[in-house]
Amino acid sequence: MIRVLLVDDQAIIRQGLRALLGLEADIRVVADAEHGRYALDCLEARVGTPDEVEVVLMDIRMPVMDGVATSREIRQRFPAVRVLVLTTFDEDALVQQAIAAGAVGYLLKDTPSEELAIAIRSVHRGYAQFGPGILQKMMPAIAPTSASPPLPAGFHTLTPREREVLALIGKGASNREIAHALYLSEGTVKNHVTNILSRLELRDRTQAALLASSVRSQLEASPSESDPLA
Repeated sequence: MIRVLLVDDQAIIRQGLRALLGLEADIRVVADAEHGRYALDCLEARVGTPDEVEVVLMDIRMPVMDGVATSREIRQRFPAVRVLVLTTFDEDALVQQAIAAGAVGYLLKDTPSEELAIAIRSVHRGYAQFGPGILQKMMPAIAPTSASPPLPAGFHTLTPREREVLALIGKGASNREIAHALYLSEGTVKNHVTNILSRLELRDRTQAALLASSVRSQLEASPSESDPLA
């Protein structure tokens, strides 16, 4: 069971999300909060209990303490908790600030309920989750000039297959989607992702996605993997 905390200043939004997520057998909303300060209190109160929160579904614009500041506090005080931002806003600066603050996913509130449930499961398993076009919005802050960014030291040690996997991570593909695209098992894809993070000394899938987007031209120029067993 994935235990979720809802954080949004609008009661009607929280009630709607509770109702939608209540239809999912493996997701349970254990609490909700109207702003970030109360959310932190909820997290603190549930540490070590059966209702300890694993995923926070959070709005960005809130009174008292907004989603960016709250994400930063959660990363410092509750590093095991995964923050998935859900908002009506798709402003570039807010996207960049939320991810920099520690959020591992960013979706708009018009995301279909079934996709929201999938995203919660994905971030709970440790993957990053971005809505369509959101990852691209972060690129100007990461690569503000047209010059090619320097490649990480381990980039040239990646196999052709690992570069294909990395390129798809950069497009926001899940392990299942990558497996389908490359005709691999999900377990094989997971092994490739682990190798990529290790070789490039990256902390998580979010960093891998950002790197892949910034070096897209180098990845597209890489030879394809001809061995189907790679």
